[in-house]
Amino acid sequence: MLYFKAHGLTWGNAMGVMGFVILAVIIIVIIYGFVLYNNLVSLKNNVATAWSNIDVLLKQRHDELPKLVETCKQYMGYEQPTLEKVMQARAGVQQARETGNMAALGPAEGQLRATVGNLFAVAEAYPNLKANESFQQLQTRITGLENSIADRREFYNDSVNVLNTRIEQFPEVLIARNFGFKEADRLEFAGDEKKDVDVKALFG
Repeated sequence: MLYFKAHGLTWGNAMGVMGFVILAVIIIVIIYGFVLYNNLVSLKNNVATAWSNIDVLLKQRHDELPKLVETCKQYMGYEQPTLEKVMQARAGVQQARETGNMAALGPAEGQLRATVGNLFAVAEAYPNLKANESFQQLQTRITGLENSIADRREFYNDSVNVLNTRIEQFPEVLIARNFGFKEADRLEFAGDEKKDVDVKALFG
């Protein structure tokens, strides 16, 4: 009370000032919470965009592989098991892609790359197939798609790492837990499956 009198303040005025200070702090906390929330939304959208970029390429390759198999059938009549493995692996990637199952997509993608690589290796024994213009175009097309998928996979994983790190940090973890932000799965290949199929090297 003596402090208030010395400074010309009444108890009511002091409480009013304290009220404004508390209100200002609450407003700042709320604004900061909105900023954190919006940042997490942005990071989540970055992951979704990165996945969409991969998804487009996976769809394009999905459409190209039947053309490749049909072209090979004309020259590789005795290689039916090899061609069937490509289509089976293609179906595995498609199923994982449609469900957004990254844990399944990684192994499925690795299996598809392995079977396509094996197909190109077997095609070495068929000079007429190698000289086929349609086959050459598909070779170039699939090589480009494989390289693009590898590049965009790296960007996707970087986006996932940033999001996952932020939602584990304080105070972002409070926003994440209360608003349903969850960790995203990385797209990982195992062992030799990480290596892209170098079609040009196979036919060099």
